[in-house]
Amino acid sequence: MQLTERINRIQISPTSAVIAEAERLKAKGVDIADFGPGEPDFPTPDHIKKAAVRAIEQNYTKYTPTGGIMPLREAICTWHKRELGSSYDPKECVVNVGGKHSIFNAVSVLVQQGDEVIIPAPYWVSYPDIVKYAGGKPVHVETRPEDGFSVKASVIEKAITAKTRMVILSSPNNPTGGVVPPDEYERILAVCKKRNVWLMSDECYSHFTYEPHKPYSIASVAESKQHVIIIGSMSKTFAMTGWRIGYTLAPEALIQATVKLQSQSTSNPTSIAQHAALEAMRGSMDSVPVMLAEYAGGAGASSTACAPFPESPARTLAARSTRSPMSPRT
Repeated sequence: MQLTERINRIQISPTSAVIAEAERLKAKGVDIADFGPGEPDFPTPDHIKKAAVRAIEQNYTKYTPTGGIMPLREAICTWHKRELGSSYDPKECVVNVGGKHSIFNAVSVLVQQGDEVIIPAPYWVSYPDIVKYAGGKPVHVETRPEDGFSVKASVIEKAITAKTRMVILSSPNNPTGGVVPPDEYERILAVCKKRNVWLMSDECYSHFTYEPHKPYSIASVAESKQHVIIIGSMSKTFAMTGWRIGYTLAPEALIQATVKLQSQSTSNPTSIAQHAALEAMRGSMDSVPVMLAEYAGGAGASSTACAPFPESPARTLAARSTRSPMSPRT
């Protein structure tokens, strides 16, 4: 069969491949521990599930605007301002079909053939293939365990060339759990501004931080909005992986381009899931500290399990990251 060059230059998501293999083994009765997807060990909170049931009962089951219902876009902007100190309007927000979709859309509307995208390593497995599908070239820069796997502005600046279009950062990082300190993040932003490079901040794990770190967004910095793309997701913070709701916060022109692309691909995110996400944005976040406490215990257990292998990367990662949510997401 003749397939396009663009589909042949990417591979199937390793996360999806692991999920499929785990399901195959489970169907055979094999008892396995599946570390493939970044799946919280908790169900979606009840108040969010009840909101979805109400949406069905109230017949919110039809098409919505492509970029998401206005109450949800408003609630996302309000929540992000309250939790992370930003200042976005609904016209600078689009609701996507999960955080991966948010990243895919943003890369698709900004990265052209031959453009370079800087990605600190270790990295989430889908970043490089999303860039390749758009015709770009992933450029990996290393982070070091002794730095807490936190990338430095100086390292990024050295990697920037005339072809660099974007830098993708994830903090807390997937898979290491490493956190870029706010002052270093601001230095990275300054480099991106100086070199006219987009800074994509993947905030999927924004609220999975431990002392001395706090949830932080580079969008809280004054005059950052014209250079920054914020990627958010309901999946981890609210244990909503299967609901597939993510969002993008960015300059209005970029959002309009994303809506255009989305209108010709997925159309709107599922209407019922949008109403569940609306409750997540407006409702209690009491479940978050409960999850954090549980994950902290799991990280300790993982580190202990790796104790016989003192030089192993697994032990270093286990010592720095949470239990399940920092594994690859779908």
